[in-house]
Amino acid sequence: MKYISFVFSFLILFLSVDSIDALPRFAVKLGDRCIDCHYNPSGGIIRSENGWHWGKNVLSMVSTPDKDFIMSPRISDNIHIGLDFRSQYLYSQEKKRTDFQNMSGSIYSNFALSKEINVIAKYDFVNRIWEGYGVAHILPNKSYIKAGAFVPNYGLRMDDHTAYTRGGDFGLLFSQGTYRGLIYNPFYTEAGVELGFYADKFLYASASIGSNNVSPARPLSKDPTFTSRIELTHKFSSVALLLGGFYSSAKVPDKVDMFGGFTGFSFDEFSLLAEYDIAENLLLADTKTSVMMIEASYGIITGLDAVIRYDRIDPNINLSSDESSRFVIGFEFQPYSFIEIRPQYRLQIENPSVDNDSFVMQFHFWY
Repeated sequence: MKYISFVFSFLILFLSVDSIDALPRFAVKLGDRCIDCHYNPSGGIIRSENGWHWGKNVLSMVSTPDKDFIMSPRISDNIHIGLDFRSQYLYSQEKKRTDFQNMSGSIYSNFALSKEINVIAKYDFVNRIWEGYGVAHILPNKSYIKAGAFVPNYGLRMDDHTAYTRGGDFGLLFSQGTYRGLIYNPFYTEAGVELGFYADKFLYASASIGSNNVSPARPLSKDPTFTSRIELTHKFSSVALLLGGFYSSAKVPDKVDMFGGFTGFSFDEFSLLAEYDIAENLLLADTKTSVMMIEASYGIITGLDAVIRYDRIDPNINLSSDESSRFVIGFEFQPYSFIEIRPQYRLQIENPSVDNDSFVMQFHFWY
């Protein structure tokens, strides 16, 4: 019955509007790189002026006219600020109760020391997590060196950290215990150095080495974390393609090796993203875990998108019937500049079937 319900809901979603759209990854849809909209070359945290103006004037259904209300992310010629605050309403079918949750609340700043050197800082006052690093674009073709405390550049960095390829849902139960997903979730940072290389608009590669900041009292590590990633992009006419791979070896505190690949496709307002990972020793020693994410999206009108995502995690690929998967069906609505609302229905797929679906309404305010 769950599968029938899902198919029916999916058909209603696509037949009830003239043209469907759901929020794709902006880089895939526009054929851009993360650095085109963010000071951080690997994406996320504070937006550059290009990203800020695009979000203010293009992304939302209604934008604030500059002549009526002057806005700017600058507090001086070389200092920019930003913020993200996310909260959500949750109804759990399994627990038959509701809850309101603060997800994150981050303040950002960027200090431009020159045209090539930026110092970026983030503090999440909800989760008490911080990042701070310098980025120097002093290598050929605007390639860079990054040093400080940051999240390694691994996989598709989805902004929904409940995706299994990010951190997953807290309290996700399997027969062996409680698991979250891959280790590079929003609660992970490390101190280290990252090198990034650009080849025109079609290739971006990065590699970093460091030690995790999960335990401030950790002993000196003889096996530092290593992460590498390569991304190929190409856009012609209204079609954009994305292809990449990644590898990581981390101690958290035991050694975990992760590798995988991702791909993306965009045509007009439609986009498709997918990522597949294999992680060794992630959940249990001497076991391999597979994680997968597929997201399709298509735009309805400016500021309103529909999205469907499939998440799957297999804690031990050598065992059967221990997998967990779900569909996330919803909308991403930007009614006004810097305001986003995400209603989602999360359909858990299990055998045998149990009533543990959930409804989530996320609220996102940013600047």
